[in-house]
Amino acid sequence: MRNIHIAHVIENSKFNSFHLSVLLWCIFLILFDGFDLVVYGAVIPSLGEAWGTAPSVLGMIGSLTLVGGLIGSLFCGVLADKVGRKAVIITCVALFGTFTLLTGFAKGPVDFAVYRFIAGLGLGGVPPLLVVLTSEYSPKSIKNMMVAIMFSGYSIGGILVSLLGMNVIPALGWNWMFFIGAIPLLAIPFLIKFLPESLYYYVEKGEYKKAGAIVKRLNPSYEPQENDRFINGLSTTGVPVAKLFEKRRGRSTIMFWIACFMGLLMVYGLGTWLPQLMVEAGYPLKSSLLFLFSLNIGAIIGSICGGWLADRIGSKRVLISLFTFGAICLIFLGLKPGTVILYVLVAVAGAATIGSQNLNNAFISIFYPTDIKSTALGWALGIGRFGAILGPAMGGVLIELKLPVYMNFISFAIPAMIAAIAISFIQVKYKSSGNTKEYAFDSEFRHQYEKID
Repeated sequence: MRNIHIAHVIENSKFNSFHLSVLLWCIFLILFDGFDLVVYGAVIPSLGEAWGTAPSVLGMIGSLTLVGGLIGSLFCGVLADKVGRKAVIITCVALFGTFTLLTGFAKGPVDFAVYRFIAGLGLGGVPPLLVVLTSEYSPKSIKNMMVAIMFSGYSIGGILVSLLGMNVIPALGWNWMFFIGAIPLLAIPFLIKFLPESLYYYVEKGEYKKAGAIVKRLNPSYEPQENDRFINGLSTTGVPVAKLFEKRRGRSTIMFWIACFMGLLMVYGLGTWLPQLMVEAGYPLKSSLLFLFSLNIGAIIGSICGGWLADRIGSKRVLISLFTFGAICLIFLGLKPGTVILYVLVAVAGAATIGSQNLNNAFISIFYPTDIKSTALGWALGIGRFGAILGPAMGGVLIELKLPVYMNFISFAIPAMIAAIAISFIQVKYKSSGNTKEYAFDSEFRHQYEKID
């Protein structure tokens, strides 16, 4: 009989087509999750003209979507640790896809707000589960990089909003942006067939045949035997949320929550109001959408480069530097520099705000033990949703106050500094270090499993 430690199998595996398939599916889903959340910022000017709705009301509608996201994030993270990642992800996709489609048929602000709230339930549940699934199937040497690449799909969704918005909205109307955002509904049959469940979940539920099939795909040198016993080394007792505060992780948990609150305030505040802030500063709408494009291009670069650095020098150092640099760039944005410099600053701000939040998600996913990863991310992003709710509402109020341009950007720079301070108080020495030593497998990873008499 052999005891096969699945954590060792995953962490010591070499990147192959199975890892790639997990990564691509997660990128596809986070792309449309990002699209459906960012699209509101692109259609706000059109909605204001069509319905004559005040900016503060439009800001509250944007925040209402994120209230749904808050509920979805808190509920789905805990549920996934109980019933599995895959079922919850597919349910969330069906929910946000259906109500995003219905949003395109809205006739006024009331039904629009209702549809967006319900869509938000699914939109909020997806990101923490995709981060966890990507992290669980990542080789240890590139874990931060894989999560960062996956989460860059969110920014690709923002880029698509910018590119499509410049052409689709004038030609077909704002409604079609939401019809496009519902495309993931078509992918549900393929998700059911091809999206893998968590290997840890299969082992926890005693589904060893399915677990063995995944281990084979992770490491082709594995030869299944009838008496193989899979071990995940996870504790299954206790209340998951309470575990976030066990083993001296309490202070770090609170700091992660603060950083997520501030990070998501910036992400959703800028994502929703950057086009309109630029319009208020005197730039035409097409130019303003290009600023949104630059913001998300910068976010992709920041996520990937930051992930590469985090795998080498540690997530904490990278995050403190990025959040601080982001605050500085946002302050300079308020000084209305020349157009070229402005585009560069917007891109750097994207790298240091959206990119930082993506890396923070990866940091959380490796800080906590596997049995509470979904709960940890779900609650961190759930608490962060309060910041996401505040961001769009704050942007609407800033627009109505007619403050100087620099004050608008300073208002978003302050949260970046608070996030940097919060990250500095995280106690890395208490993070999960795995349950046992790392082993190798067969000729390449010689001690991946133990033989038992």
